[in-house]
Amino acid sequence: MSAKTILYVEDNELNRKIVRDLLRRTSYRLLEAPDGEEGIAMARQHSPDLILMDIQLPKVSGIEVMRALRQAPATADTPIIAITSFALSGDHQKAKDAGASAYLAKPYSPRELLSMIRELVPEG
Repeated sequence: MSAKTILYVEDNELNRKIVRDLLRRTSYRLLEAPDGEEGIAMARQHSPDLILMDIQLPKVSGIEVMRALRQAPATADTPIIAITSFALSGDHQKAKDAGASAYLAKPYSPRELLSMIRELVPEG
């Protein structure tokens, strides 16, 4: 069984490093995109098993990226965990409406994120 691929769309390098370090000790393969446009392109190219999506992104917002991915047959059913530091009322609903499978507010516990990932896509 091959390793499951996770695409992390996040513009903040420190946040990407936290997830990189978190997944280093797992069998997951991590792909990273620094903005929404690249996130869409990478999702189309690699068909990841799971997508971690920051909501506040340069160029194209995470909400718009999720909408675009949900409209494409190849990524329509891919689980997406929406991650945002703006835990404002309504954000959770906007993420769900755009197609998020789960939602996590920053700051979050890396263990909590790993647990969510394993729930949605168990390690191979």
